[in-house]
Amino acid sequence: MEFNQLHSWRLGYKKAIKVQEALREQLILKRIAGKISTVAGADVSYDKHCDFFFAGVVVYKLGKRLVKIEETTAFGRMRFPYIPGLLSFREAPILLKAFKKLKTDPDVILFDGQGIAHPRHFGLASHMGLILDRRAIGCAKSRLVGEFQCVKNIAGAYSKLFFKDKVVGAALRTKVNTNPIFISPGHKINLTLAIRIALATCDGYRIPEPVRQAHLLVNKARKEQSK
Repeated sequence: MEFNQLHSWRLGYKKAIKVQEALREQLILKRIAGKISTVAGADVSYDKHCDFFFAGVVVYKLGKRLVKIEETTAFGRMRFPYIPGLLSFREAPILLKAFKKLKTDPDVILFDGQGIAHPRHFGLASHMGLILDRRAIGCAKSRLVGEFQCVKNIAGAYSKLFFKDKVVGAALRTKVNTNPIFISPGHKINLTLAIRIALATCDGYRIPEPVRQAHLLVNKARKEQSK
C-alpha cells in the first residue's frame, strides 16, 4: 500500500503542533463517492519492559458477514515521547510500516484513536487518513474532548459529541449494557457514515471487529517477540 510522505517525523513538541494545525486544513469531512467493500482496523501495542512497540492491520471484506482477507504486523522502537494530543507522532510511523505491507487497499480504515474529536481537531485517524489518502474513522474506547448527553441503553443509540460548539463525533452504544465507544470522522467521511460503518462491523462485541482483531493481533505479535 502506497502513502504520502507529508512531513518529517523528527519533530519536537512545538513543530508537531504546527504540523497538526497546518494539515487539518486539508481534511475532507464529508462523504466521498465510491463503493465501500473493504474495511481495515489498525491498532498499536506497547512492550512495558522496553521501548519496542507493535502495529497491526486487519482487513475485512464487507457483506452479509465479515470475511477476513489480510493482516499485517510491524514492530520497531519508539522515537517520540508520550504527549497527550500528539499520539499520531508516536504511533503513525510504526503503523505505516504495517500498512506498507498490505496488498489490499482498504476502502475505509478504523483506527484505535481519535479523528477530529481532538484538541486541535487532528487526531490519529485524521493524520493517518491524510497520509494514506483513505477514508478514516476514529474509534476510541474513551473520550478525549467534548461533551455529550446520556446514550440510551440500546445497540445503535448515540449522542453527538460537542467540542467548542461544534459536532466532532458521537458517543455510540454498540452493545446493550456496555459503555459507549467514541466515533469521530478522520478524513474523507462524515459522522453519519462513520457511525454506520462502526455498527456494520461490530460482531457482537463492543469494539468493531476490525479494530478488535487488530488489537488481538498486535498483542499476539508482542508476546511472541518477547519469548
